Amino acid sequence: MLGGAGFLWMGWSGFNGGTPFQVGEIASLAIINTDLCTATSLLVWVSLDMIFYHKSSVIGAVQGMITGLVCITPGAGLVDSWAAILMGAMSGSIPWYTMMVLHRRSAFFQSVDDTLGVFHTHAVAGLLGGILSGVFSKPNLLNKMYPTMHYRPGLVYSFYDRKLVEGFKQIWMQEEDLEIGDDAVHGEEAYALWGDGERMRLPLRLHISPTIPSLCRRKILIPVLRKQME
Repeated sequence: MLGGAGFLWMGWSGFNGGTPFQVGEIASLAIINTDLCTATSLLVWVSLDMIFYHKSSVIGAVQGMITGLVCITPGAGLVDSWAAILMGAMSGSIPWYTMMVLHRRSAFFQSVDDTLGVFHTHAVAGLLGGILSGVFSKPNLLNKMYPTMHYRPGLVYSFYDRKLVEGFKQIWMQEEDLEIGDDAVHGEEAYALWGDGERMRLPLRLHISPTIPSLCRRKILIPVLRKQME
Protein backbone atom coordinates (compact mmCIF):
# COMPACT_ATOMS: atom_id res chain seq x y z
CA MET A 1 0.00 0.00 0.00
CA LEU A 2 2.82 2.40 0.82
CA GLY A 3 4.53 1.58 -2.45
CA GLY A 4 1.35 2.23 -4.41
CA ALA A 5 0.76 5.47 -2.52
CA GLY A 6 4.28 6.64 -3.33
CA PHE A 7 3.84 5.93 -7.03
CA LEU A 8 0.48 7.68 -6.95
CA TRP A 9 1.96 10.80 -5.38
CA MET A 10 4.84 10.85 -7.85
CA GLY A 11 2.56 10.37 -10.85
CA TRP A 12 0.09 12.96 -9.59
CA SER A 13 2.87 15.53 -9.38
CA GLY A 14 3.73 14.65 -12.96
CA PHE A 15 0.35 15.23 -14.52
CA ASN A 16 -0.34 18.34 -12.43
CA GLY A 17 3.00 19.73 -13.56
CA GLY A 18 2.34 18.66 -17.14
CA THR A 19 -0.99 20.47 -17.39
CA PRO A 20 0.47 23.61 -19.06
CA PHE A 21 2.14 21.37 -21.70
CA GLN A 22 5.39 23.31 -21.34
CA VAL A 23 8.22 23.88 -18.89
CA GLY A 24 7.89 27.18 -17.05
CA GLU A 25 6.70 29.00 -13.97
CA ILE A 26 3.21 27.46 -13.97
CA ALA A 27 4.54 23.89 -14.29
CA SER A 28 7.10 24.37 -11.52
CA LEU A 29 4.55 26.02 -9.25
CA ALA A 30 2.05 23.25 -9.89
CA ILE A 31 4.52 20.58 -8.76
CA ILE A 32 5.55 22.52 -5.65
CA ASN A 33 1.94 23.23 -4.71
CA THR A 34 0.99 19.60 -5.23
CA ASP A 35 3.67 18.47 -2.79
CA LEU A 36 2.91 21.22 -0.26
CA CYS A 37 -0.83 20.60 -0.21
CA THR A 38 -0.46 16.82 -0.09
CA ALA A 39 2.12 16.84 2.70
CA THR A 40 0.05 19.28 4.76
CA SER A 41 -3.12 17.25 4.26
CA LEU A 42 -1.35 14.06 5.30
CA LEU A 43 0.05 15.64 8.47
CA VAL A 44 -3.30 17.19 9.41
CA TRP A 45 -5.13 13.87 8.93
CA VAL A 46 -2.60 11.97 11.05
CA SER A 47 -2.63 14.71 13.71
CA LEU A 48 -6.42 14.57 13.99
CA ASP A 49 -6.22 10.79 14.40
CA MET A 50 -3.69 11.26 17.18
CA ILE A 51 -5.74 13.94 18.93
CA PHE A 52 -9.12 12.22 18.88
CA TYR A 53 -8.22 8.52 18.70
CA HIS A 54 -4.76 8.59 20.33
CA LYS A 55 -3.38 6.50 17.49
CA SER A 56 -2.36 7.15 13.91
CA SER A 57 -2.46 4.66 11.09
CA VAL A 58 -0.88 4.11 7.71
CA ILE A 59 -4.34 3.93 6.15
CA GLY A 60 -5.18 7.33 7.60
CA ALA A 61 -1.95 8.79 6.26
CA VAL A 62 -2.72 7.49 2.76
CA GLN A 63 -6.26 8.85 2.95
CA GLY A 64 -4.89 12.26 3.91
CA MET A 65 -2.44 12.07 1.04
CA ILE A 66 -5.21 11.31 -1.45
CA THR A 67 -7.46 14.13 -0.25
CA GLY A 68 -4.57 16.57 -0.62
CA LEU A 69 -3.82 15.41 -4.16
CA VAL A 70 -7.46 15.64 -5.17
CA CYS A 71 -7.97 19.06 -3.59
CA ILE A 72 -4.96 20.81 -5.13
CA THR A 73 -5.46 19.50 -8.67
CA PRO A 74 -7.93 22.16 -9.97
CA GLY A 75 -5.71 25.06 -8.87
CA ALA A 76 -2.21 23.60 -8.66
CA GLY A 77 -0.73 26.21 -10.99
CA LEU A 78 -3.14 29.02 -10.17
CA VAL A 79 -2.57 29.61 -6.45
CA ASP A 80 0.39 30.74 -4.35
CA SER A 81 2.21 28.30 -2.10
CA TRP A 82 0.68 29.72 1.08
CA ALA A 83 -2.75 29.05 -0.41
CA ALA A 84 -1.72 25.50 -1.25
CA ILE A 85 -0.82 24.94 2.41
CA LEU A 86 -4.22 26.29 3.50
CA MET A 87 -5.91 24.03 0.97
CA GLY A 88 -3.96 21.11 2.41
CA ALA A 89 -5.09 21.97 5.93
CA MET A 90 -8.72 22.02 4.81
CA SER A 91 -8.43 18.88 2.68
CA GLY A 92 -6.91 17.05 5.63
CA SER A 93 -9.60 18.16 8.10
CA ILE A 94 -12.96 18.48 6.31
CA PRO A 95 -12.88 15.07 4.55
CA TRP A 96 -11.52 13.61 7.81
CA TYR A 97 -14.61 14.93 9.61
CA THR A 98 -17.03 13.61 7.00
CA MET A 99 -15.36 10.18 6.99
CA MET A 100 -14.50 9.68 10.65
CA VAL A 101 -17.46 11.48 12.27
CA LEU A 102 -20.40 12.02 9.92
CA HIS A 103 -20.00 8.67 8.18
CA ARG A 104 -20.26 6.80 11.48
CA ARG A 105 -23.26 8.81 12.65
CA SER A 106 -25.22 8.75 9.39
CA ALA A 107 -27.55 5.84 8.69
CA PHE A 108 -27.36 6.62 4.98
CA PHE A 109 -23.57 6.31 4.82
CA GLN A 110 -23.70 3.13 6.87
CA SER A 111 -25.97 1.55 4.26
CA VAL A 112 -23.59 2.41 1.38
CA ASP A 113 -20.75 0.01 0.57
CA ASP A 114 -17.89 2.49 0.36
CA THR A 115 -15.03 0.51 1.86
CA LEU A 116 -12.34 2.72 0.36
CA GLY A 117 -14.04 5.97 1.35
CA VAL A 118 -14.16 7.20 -2.24
CA PHE A 119 -16.96 9.66 -1.51
CA HIS A 120 -14.95 11.43 1.17
CA THR A 121 -11.53 11.32 -0.50
CA HIS A 122 -12.73 12.27 -3.97
CA ALA A 123 -16.20 13.83 -3.92
CA VAL A 124 -15.72 15.94 -0.79
CA ALA A 125 -12.07 16.77 -1.48
CA GLY A 126 -12.75 17.42 -5.17
CA LEU A 127 -15.62 19.80 -4.46
CA LEU A 128 -13.45 21.50 -1.85
CA GLY A 129 -10.63 21.93 -4.35
CA GLY A 130 -12.94 23.32 -7.02
CA ILE A 131 -14.33 25.96 -4.68
CA LEU A 132 -10.98 26.88 -3.13
CA SER A 133 -9.40 27.29 -6.55
CA GLY A 134 -11.87 30.08 -7.20
CA VAL A 135 -11.15 31.54 -3.77
CA PHE A 136 -7.34 31.57 -3.97
CA SER A 137 -6.67 31.87 -7.72
CA LYS A 138 -4.16 34.63 -8.40
CA PRO A 139 -4.89 37.04 -11.28
CA ASN A 140 -1.41 37.05 -12.83
CA LEU A 141 -1.24 33.24 -12.73
CA LEU A 142 -4.66 33.04 -14.37
CA ASN A 143 -3.37 35.35 -17.08
CA LYS A 144 -0.37 33.12 -17.74
CA MET A 145 -2.41 29.92 -17.76
CA TYR A 146 -5.39 31.26 -19.71
CA PRO A 147 -4.14 34.29 -21.69
CA THR A 148 -7.05 34.29 -24.16
CA MET A 149 -9.90 33.51 -21.77
CA HIS A 150 -12.05 35.84 -19.71
CA TYR A 151 -11.57 35.43 -15.98
CA ARG A 152 -12.02 37.33 -12.74
CA PRO A 153 -9.76 37.60 -9.67
CA GLY A 154 -10.02 35.01 -6.93
CA LEU A 155 -12.18 35.86 -3.96
CA VAL A 156 -9.20 36.63 -1.72
CA TYR A 157 -7.66 39.04 -4.23
CA SER A 158 -11.01 40.67 -4.93
CA PHE A 159 -10.90 42.10 -1.40
CA TYR A 160 -7.78 44.09 -2.27
CA ASP A 161 -9.30 45.37 -5.51
CA ARG A 162 -12.64 46.06 -3.82
CA LYS A 163 -14.37 43.81 -6.34
CA LEU A 164 -15.95 41.28 -4.05
CA VAL A 165 -18.71 40.46 -6.50
CA GLU A 166 -16.11 39.62 -9.15
CA GLY A 167 -14.50 37.17 -6.74
CA PHE A 168 -17.76 35.30 -6.25
CA LYS A 169 -18.26 35.24 -10.01
CA GLN A 170 -14.87 33.53 -10.39
CA ILE A 171 -15.97 30.79 -7.99
CA TRP A 172 -19.11 30.32 -10.06
CA MET A 173 -17.09 30.17 -13.28
CA GLN A 174 -14.81 27.55 -11.69
CA GLU A 175 -17.80 25.33 -10.87
CA GLU A 176 -19.15 25.71 -14.41
CA ASP A 177 -15.86 24.41 -15.83
CA LEU A 178 -16.06 21.34 -13.61
CA GLU A 179 -19.54 20.53 -14.91
CA ILE A 180 -18.34 20.21 -18.52
CA GLY A 181 -16.71 16.84 -17.96
CA ASP A 182 -14.39 14.72 -20.08
CA ASP A 183 -16.89 14.33 -22.91
CA ALA A 184 -16.78 18.00 -23.92
CA VAL A 185 -13.25 18.87 -22.86
CA HIS A 186 -11.31 15.89 -24.26
CA GLY A 187 -13.78 14.41 -26.71
CA GLU A 188 -13.75 11.12 -24.79
CA GLU A 189 -16.21 9.10 -22.75
CA ALA A 190 -15.38 7.43 -19.46
CA TYR A 191 -15.25 3.62 -19.40
CA ALA A 192 -15.74 3.35 -23.17
CA LEU A 193 -14.99 -0.13 -24.48
CA TRP A 194 -13.18 -0.76 -27.77
CA GLY A 195 -15.17 0.91 -30.50
CA ASP A 196 -17.78 2.21 -28.07
CA GLY A 197 -17.94 5.99 -27.86
CA GLU A 198 -14.65 6.58 -29.66
CA ARG A 199 -14.37 9.53 -31.97
CA MET A 200 -11.85 9.04 -34.75
CA ARG A 201 -11.56 11.26 -37.80
CA LEU A 202 -10.17 8.44 -39.95
CA PRO A 203 -10.87 4.71 -39.90
CA LEU A 204 -8.38 2.81 -37.81
CA ARG A 205 -7.32 0.45 -40.63
CA LEU A 206 -6.99 3.09 -43.34
CA HIS A 207 -3.20 3.34 -43.24
CA ILE A 208 -2.36 -0.22 -42.22
CA SER A 209 -0.12 -1.83 -44.82
CA PRO A 210 -1.10 -5.33 -46.04
CA THR A 211 2.55 -6.39 -45.83
CA ILE A 212 2.21 -8.27 -42.59
CA PRO A 213 -0.81 -10.39 -43.66
CA SER A 214 0.92 -11.20 -46.94
CA LEU A 215 3.99 -12.41 -45.08
CA CYS A 216 1.82 -14.63 -42.93
CA ARG A 217 0.39 -16.31 -46.04
CA ARG A 218 3.82 -17.07 -47.53
CA LYS A 219 5.45 -20.43 -47.11
CA ILE A 220 8.86 -19.85 -45.59
CA LEU A 221 11.36 -22.67 -46.15
CA ILE A 222 13.99 -23.06 -43.48
CA PRO A 223 17.09 -24.91 -44.71
CA VAL A 224 18.10 -27.78 -42.48
CA LEU A 225 21.56 -29.27 -42.61
CA ARG A 226 22.02 -33.01 -42.70
CA LYS A 227 24.17 -32.91 -39.59
CA GLN A 228 21.33 -31.25 -37.67
CA MET A 229 18.92 -33.98 -38.79
CA GLU A 230 21.31 -36.65 -37.59
